[in-house]
Amino acid sequence: MPHMTDQPRIHLGTLLRTSDDAHAEGELDHLNYEQGNEHQTLHFAEAAPYEIDVNSLGGDDMYLQGTFEPTLVMECARCLREVHVPLELQLGTLMRFDPSVEKPHLDEADTGEEILLFGEPDVDLSGYLAETTILAAPLSVLHAPDCKGLCQVCGHDLNEGPCEHMAQVPVEEIDDDLGTPEGTVHARQNPFAALKDLALPE
Repeated sequence: MPHMTDQPRIHLGTLLRTSDDAHAEGELDHLNYEQGNEHQTLHFAEAAPYEIDVNSLGGDDMYLQGTFEPTLVMECARCLREVHVPLELQLGTLMRFDPSVEKPHLDEADTGEEILLFGEPDVDLSGYLAETTILAAPLSVLHAPDCKGLCQVCGHDLNEGPCEHMAQVPVEEIDDDLGTPEGTVHARQNPFAALKDLALPE
């Protein structure tokens, strides 16, 4: 059964010496990583299992493959409610041992393929898993397809019912991406209203 770990690590010392395969598995409730020289933490809604195998390709090159199933905690794009977003990631990347590398990081190989460079046999995969997760995450989510969003005046959650400002907000001020919430009085006039008093020839 997978065990909770602080960091997803895999030990490749034996693989580098004998070309034997390496395996690691566990569960994570967060990932610590660096972005723009700043420390970041990616929290998960529940334990995220990972299973990773690394096989030798000869010399200092190897191949990582496996699975990672994190459940992200995101905000609804309309009402800001917490939304849990489960992901099922299939992992696969080239790896290369380079003693000059200080921290494991993704780079581009001469062939144009993505490659994970590392300088120590004990490899911390936090940065790799965090970057893979962030790239796979949706840009925005809704807690429900018919989410009505927030009142643009007072911030009231319109999913819980209309507020006092609903009859005062003209249609032009409502974000088209959010749709027109229930109860909104349309301030936009009939475009043909100006023609009603026009004298037309019989």
